[in-house]
Amino acid sequence: QVQLVESGGGLVQAGGSLRLSCVASGRDFSGSDMGWYRQTPGRAREFVASISGSGSITHYADSAEGRFIITRENAKNTIYLQVNSLDPDDSAIYYCKGTSGTYLNDYWGQGTQVTVSS
Repeated sequence: QVQLVESGGGLVQAGGSLRLSCVASGRDFSGSDMGWYRQTPGRAREFVASISGSGSITHYADSAEGRFIITRENAKNTIYLQVNSLDPDDSAIYYCKGTSGTYLNDYWGQGTQVTVSS
């Protein structure tokens, strides 16, 4: 089975930082786009950042631009999201997504909770 496991979330004060990790297993995502999304109760899941298979191309949501950095280590089948200058509005469950296979199927992790106190 394909599995994506996020970690690194926690409780931080406004202005603080975290480094989120997503480890994939059961499939090699080294040639695949991957990304981070987040969701708060009562709101739709929203895009945060993405990274190409080689790591050379990245995209960020407007809310993340300049504060968050997405990276990957293909040898470890892992992607990261460095989140800086956190605001309470950043509080959410952060999910990892990988796209793979002939039909470009999406795979999701179970998420890691980020809570930012004011």
